[in-house]
Amino acid sequence: MNSDLVISVVIPAYQEEENLRIILPRLQQTLSILPYGSEVIVVDTMQQMDNAKEVCTQLGTIYKNREHGNNYGDAIRTGIESAKGKYIICMDADGSHTPEFIHKLIEHRDVFDVVIASRYIDGGTTDNSKLLIFMSLVVNIMYSFVLGIKCKDVSNSFRLYRAERLKSLHLKCANFDIVEEILFKLVKKNRNFEIKEVPFYFKKRMFGHTKRNLVAFMFSYLFTIIKLKFDL
Repeated sequence: MNSDLVISVVIPAYQEEENLRIILPRLQQTLSILPYGSEVIVVDTMQQMDNAKEVCTQLGTIYKNREHGNNYGDAIRTGIESAKGKYIICMDADGSHTPEFIHKLIEHRDVFDVVIASRYIDGGTTDNSKLLIFMSLVVNIMYSFVLGIKCKDVSNSFRLYRAERLKSLHLKCANFDIVEEILFKLVKKNRNFEIKEVPFYFKKRMFGHTKRNLVAFMFSYLFTIIKLKFDL
């Protein structure tokens, strides 16, 4: 970990060239206001599938290829391993996570163990369809109840973590369920773990299409909750 770097922003990307051209300048502007060092790491597919690398080079952003696989979980693990800051912020590349909101997450970094941009507390909202909102709420209720996580939005990946604790985890999930796995394992490993949820407006992606298969999405989440509950 680099003592000069305080914030590492990790952005998994899968054919997100158009969105990166828009969000990276906004993100850099947001981070430039901070009185301490930061870095932005875009974690692309194992083999380049668009011009994301060129976009990152033009905009002075660190570009990494995923290691060990092309799944979302591989991107998160690669980003965590690469990050050198004291805190790690994960955010999506599709524009649904507002770069400027990072300041809201950072505000609470010294008091809480993880800070979550939450759609489901008072003041939070989402642009997703009714079907996606229903599925998301089901997942959140199940995970918070079955796994004992005191959090209303366990599935939004836009979060700030303490890097030391995040790097200590052995993460196994391949897909988007790694988001819940992280939170569950952090809570399980650390006594008196404190979660802060900050109201957040979740927007629809700007360009491209989602990489989530809804049927596979639901089955993977059900399987993951069993694995985590019984430590399989």
